[in-house]
Amino acid sequence: MTSLRWGELVALRRHNIDLDTCEIRIVETTAQLDSGVLQPETPKSQAGRRTVAFPADLAPQIRWHLERFAEPGESGLVGPKGARLRRSNFHRIWVKACGTAGAADLHFHDLRHTGGTLAAATGASLKELMARLGHSSTRAALIYQHATRDRDQAIAQALGELARHVPERRQGRDQRAPSECMIYCLCGTHVAPGTARTPTRSLLDSDH
Repeated sequence: MTSLRWGELVALRRHNIDLDTCEIRIVETTAQLDSGVLQPETPKSQAGRRTVAFPADLAPQIRWHLERFAEPGESGLVGPKGARLRRSNFHRIWVKACGTAGAADLHFHDLRHTGGTLAAATGASLKELMARLGHSSTRAALIYQHATRDRDQAIAQALGELARHVPERRQGRDQRAPSECMIYCLCGTHVAPGTARTPTRSLLDSDH
């Protein structure tokens, strides 16, 4: 839901998580050196320093986790023994959990892509996507908008198929003309063939 990078997630401290406003403040990231040392770093760009909101429904779950499973101290996410998370140790647990869930091919970074795509699907602007994902250029954020456009095209194609297969009227009545079928699918209003009547109310006027 937050689309955080791995390094941003590992670097979280308790004071970076505001459960009252449902926000996470990204102020640093963590890199794991070849020696195994976890080294704190500042985000690569100014865009990386940001505040990301999360759904209010998640706040009770995060609070419950921090109270019961996270060790006392500054670290927001720690391992079973209270140590900072390392990619290698986490990967073993991740693979096991994904296998149990029937999603063996799921990678951790896929969660970031999913969050970006879902954010774009809500109608978020390019600027809003860049701010949420911490992108300093439009190129990466455009990927998510293009993904939702492709999906929208698929939906439109399915609607077209639906319009071509509207069931016949009951026995003894004329079938709807193609133009009537299309108007019905788009507006939710029956228009008899050959009439120029303007629908007084359609699905486009509703709150749905």
